[in-house]
Amino acid sequence: MASQSRHISEQIDRHADDVYEYASNPANLPEWAPGLGSSVENVGGRWFVETAGGRVGVAFAERNVYGVLDHDVTLPSGEVVHNPMRVLPDGDGCEVVFTVRRLPGMSDEDFARDAGLVQADLTRLKHVLEAG
Repeated sequence: MASQSRHISEQIDRHADDVYEYASNPANLPEWAPGLGSSVENVGGRWFVETAGGRVGVAFAERNVYGVLDHDVTLPSGEVVHNPMRVLPDGDGCEVVFTVRRLPGMSDEDFARDAGLVQADLTRLKHVLEAG
């Protein structure tokens, strides 16, 4: 059975290539995605983020010309959560779309909280990139 999804998006007044370049670098996550975690570390070519629930692994899709920023988050339990994310060109700017998926057993409140955290992170990404 397919899971429930919610597409969260943000228009950013920067060229899609600029947004992709910045957002695809895991070292930038603490600046624009504190909803994911507070610090990031590269250990042996693998990226880890310190979260409230413990250390998680983050692996982005291979670099590509299509704006695909899908990434897998490996939770402390070993469970892997796949997160679809895209940077879509839109004239001189772009739209960033993140698909939040309801995990098995997730309450309505937790699903809404996750969606709100993602929206806050995308809004922060917009502010960081439009200011710079």
